[in-house]
Amino acid sequence: MNSTDIQLDITKTKASKIDQVDFSNLQFGKVNSDHMMYCDYIDGEWQTPKIVPYGPMEFEPSAKVFHYGQAVFEGMKAFKDEDGQVWLFRPEQNFERINKSSKRLAIPEFPKDYFFNSLKTLLKLDKEWVKYGDGTSLYIRPFVIATENGVSASESDRYRFMIITCPAQAYYNKPIKVIFAQEYSRAADGGVGYAKAAGNYGAQFYPTKLAKAKGLDQIIWTDASSHEYLEEAGTMNIFFRIGDRLLTAPTNDRILDGVTRKSIIQLAKDNDVEVTVDKVSVKEIVEAAKTGELKEIFGAGTAATVVRVEGFEYNDEYYDLPSIDDSYGVRFKKSLQDIQYNRVEDPHNWTMKAF
Repeated sequence: MNSTDIQLDITKTKASKIDQVDFSNLQFGKVNSDHMMYCDYIDGEWQTPKIVPYGPMEFEPSAKVFHYGQAVFEGMKAFKDEDGQVWLFRPEQNFERINKSSKRLAIPEFPKDYFFNSLKTLLKLDKEWVKYGDGTSLYIRPFVIATENGVSASESDRYRFMIITCPAQAYYNKPIKVIFAQEYSRAADGGVGYAKAAGNYGAQFYPTKLAKAKGLDQIIWTDASSHEYLEEAGTMNIFFRIGDRLLTAPTNDRILDGVTRKSIIQLAKDNDVEVTVDKVSVKEIVEAAKTGELKEIFGAGTAATVVRVEGFEYNDEYYDLPSIDDSYGVRFKKSLQDIQYNRVEDPHNWTMKAF
């Protein structure tokens, strides 16, 4: 079935709340646009997608998402160029990944035509919420939850797929400080670390709270078995620059296959920067910091885009990383945003016009 054949049940808001929003002073994820999409899975089939005014929904206390955590999500962004056109960045990657995450949690996959037709229709309705400007975007949160009532320990037979959006500025407005994990773990082999499962994030809040109490912002997680290899940070994948070489961990059962991560790797190759995708040892990074060979660390993710790490703590010792003129993070962030905002040619066909 062609996406244009999908029928949507649309109820428009009676009055937009956009005039009540201060777009120059946004707290990430706190303000939602006028509409949202939802689609229920009942009797083995996804029903007609509905677009309705954003607002509360009712679920019974016994809905399985509350008891067994069957919930996955994605993070995407829509960007407006200087001509007022709205663009999505590599949305097929997000669609494929939410279904990969769903499969791992025994959630039925969502149809591609339902996803893209609903998303584009939603963006067209709320196009005024997409503002132009560097670091400015409309953050898009697709997610699915288990809605069957009953507390028996089994997968649900009912689900709700939803898309909500919120205007956003930069997730981080300054460089961050991190700690290398030595005690807690984010994920284990054979688990759900590679999926965007809600529980992955809930489980890391406590260790992150401990890090923040020490004046740090995030944790760079290490492998669960030995804590010898650096893997990813709490809200992003992570890159290390030793000399002129860029290092990042390979994806596996524990590491999210980040869309921004893949894009940064390709941009580095386009710029003839050597990229090593392999295990990154704590020992190697600490030694490089001591000798001055560690030039920079930066995170990469949809919400964060690219953010500089200004220092890290390990074994109760803090290593400062001063800002450098020839920063790969700064260079690739600009290259990435130039493509996202349609300012330059898109050689890899990453962008998709929303409508």
